[in-house]
Amino acid sequence: MKIQTHKQLRVDDELRGICQSIISEEKSDEDWLKIESDDMFQVGPYEGGYSGIEQEFWFSYLYPDSKEWWFGFSLPDAKRIAEGNLLYIDLIEPT
Repeated sequence: MKIQTHKQLRVDDELRGICQSIISEEKSDEDWLKIESDDMFQVGPYEGGYSGIEQEFWFSYLYPDSKEWWFGFSLPDAKRIAEGNLLYIDLIEPT
């Protein structure tokens, strides 16, 4: 059995700004699905966009230790992040 390393990312101003941008678009999941892109947002250590397969926003994040991690969040969670009500995101180690 392979054990995945579990880390959490504290939401910073850059990620909060991305989420504020997402929310300001006032798009539904169906709208985002029409313009899905895996590199729509490229800010600091974050690169990602809306995934039609997952029907969520997915990002890669280059952790300060130079290791790449992934994370995703739903449109409602983007609103919570933008408002400062969601402070941590679970990171997934790419396999």
